[in-house]
Amino acid sequence: MREGHLVLQATPDFGTVVIAVPEGKEVQADYRLESVVEGVLLTGSVSARAVGECGRCLDEVAVDINNDFYELFFYPERAKAALEEVGEDDEVEIVVLEDDRIDLEPLLRDSVVFALPFQPLCSPDCPGLCSECGIHLADEEDHFHDVVDPRWSTLQSIFNETKES
Repeated sequence: MREGHLVLQATPDFGTVVIAVPEGKEVQADYRLESVVEGVLLTGSVSARAVGECGRCLDEVAVDINNDFYELFFYPERAKAALEEVGEDDEVEIVVLEDDRIDLEPLLRDSVVFALPFQPLCSPDCPGLCSECGIHLADEEDHFHDVVDPRWSTLQSIFNETKES
């Protein structure tokens, strides 16, 4: 068994279009490698800070990511047996240990991306933007527009005439 701590710089693909770990920012991971019969079991946790836009008001959002990961890297001679045991119909990915080396970046990237919120919000009760004028609704709580559906405009004009008389 071997334990360690790793710090790497985020690449452009550490996120989505909406929210991501900025390129060059730190991604930290604590990990444990254990030798098992089939190969090497890698477990650990990854942490990073992602930045994006609120899905409602477009303000900047920062989210701390803390996610656990685990992966079994099969020895090449054990990978074939594992594939036969799983069967060809199952879509299971078998990761094979190559030259006694493990590339952690894809595993850490996937762990970070899967932990990101689908629609990040600056606060759970964010009212967003006005659909008519685009004003930030959190700044003006009583904001509204008296918009009449064009299909009812004739009725509205009759109502206004009655009101004036």
